[in-house]
This record gives sequence, structure tokens and C-alpha cells, in this order.
Amino acid sequence: MTTLNPTDRHDLTRAVDLLENPSFAAKVTNLIGTPVEKAIKMLPDGVSDKMINTTQKALSKAMDLAVSTLDERYRGESADGAHRFLTTVSGAVGGAFGILALTVELPISTTLMLRSIADIARSEGEPLSEADTKLACLEVFALGGMKEDDDGAETGYFAVRAALAGAMTEAAKYLAEHRLSSSGAPVLVRFLSKIASRYSIQVSEKAAAQAIPLLGAAGGATINLLFMDHFQNMARGHFIVRRLERTYGKSLVQETYQRLASRN
Repeated sequence: MTTLNPTDRHDLTRAVDLLENPSFAAKVTNLIGTPVEKAIKMLPDGVSDKMINTTQKALSKAMDLAVSTLDERYRGESADGAHRFLTTVSGAVGGAFGILALTVELPISTTLMLRSIADIARSEGEPLSEADTKLACLEVFALGGMKEDDDGAETGYFAVRAALAGAMTEAAKYLAEHRLSSSGAPVLVRFLSKIASRYSIQVSEKAAAQAIPLLGAAGGATINLLFMDHFQNMARGHFIVRRLERTYGKSLVQETYQRLASRN
């Protein structure tokens, strides 16, 4: 095949729209009425420096639990609404107790989000029992967040995947031979640290917004809803692309994606 059929092209267009939409930071700024970068500067000293360690621990704890609780035999639509509700509840707790609740609330919300991501992966035909799918679910947390040293050429969807490819290949090889729960293995630590370096940017944005005193529990719930919605969009786009790659090959899908993205 040299071109995508109309239905698949429509799906890819949707994936481009989801993956290239405004960042989580832009959505939070619209909600709180303050540039999120300013809110981050208002965080207590040392909080931002702890984000990578906190997010890596949260990802490590969530990794096995989230995927293993899904029933792969079910083939219906993903339960996006149920996951949004549960994450909203955890966000209300975080908002009520402010920045001090981050170490407790983040593993809960990350687990819920990873479970939702895996549910979306399954709905797009991904076999959840395979190591590659489990790692692709974690890969979603690296999407939609810019690092300070990124430039425009390094922040696109396929650029992020390329940056993670080496670590992902090593991790997949390890998981093919060992239990997923062995998250302390060096190859998995390297992979999770690459994910955490990007995920921590968005966690910092979330924490900064939830730390604003006037927001409280209701604001925290709303921010977590935005957080879940953002990663559900990233997941849907990501797994649409992977589904099409299985049908048409990576090169054609990437070329078509880039043509569609350039029109936005």
C-alpha cells in the first residue's frame, strides 16, 4: 500500500489534532488565569528539584499494577469517563491539602492515568500482555511536555519516540525475559528516568496550580481532570498511530502524519 484508505487517513488526522494540540500548561493557564511558569516560581524552594525523583517513583509503582488489572478479553470502548472521575476525586484531595499531598496523591493519579492509557491501548488493538505495549503505555507520559533544553525540532511526537527508542528497546528485551515487577533493573530505571524527565515538567505545572491557596479542593479536582484528559488525548493519538503503523508500516504513517501536521 502506498496511501492510507479514507477511514484510516481520517483516524490519523484525528491523532495529529490530539497530539499537536495546546499543552497541559496552556490549559492550566487558561483555568487559573496566571501563566503557569509564574506559578511554578512560587513553589517552595526545593520542590521542583524533587519532581523527577517523585515522578519516577510514581511511574515505577504504577507500572505493573495498572496494566495487570485490565481484562484483555474485553473488547469494548475504553472507560475514559470512569477514569476521569476517579482522578478528579484524587485531585480534590490534593487540592485540599496543597503541595504537601503531592507525594501521596501523585502515585494514585499516575496509576489511574496509566490504567486509562492501557485501556485505550487495548481498545486500539494492542495486546496488553506484550512488553512492547506496556512500555508504549508508559511512553505516553513523555508526550506533550517540553524540556528546558528542547528546541522545536526535538519536541515533535516522532522526535520524542525516537529519543526514547534505544532505552525502550533495551527495556523490552529485558521484560521479555523477566517479570515486569522487577522495576529496579538498570535498563528499566534508565527507561523510566527518560519518561520521568518529561513527565516531571507537567507534574510541576500541576503541582504549581494546585498549590495556589484560592483553588482548594474544587480547583485541585478540576486540574486533575485536565491532567487526565490531556494524557487520554495523548494516549488516543499515540495508539491510533501505532495501530496504523502495524497496517501500513512506520515510514508511510510518519510521512503522512508530518504532511498533515504541517497544515495545522
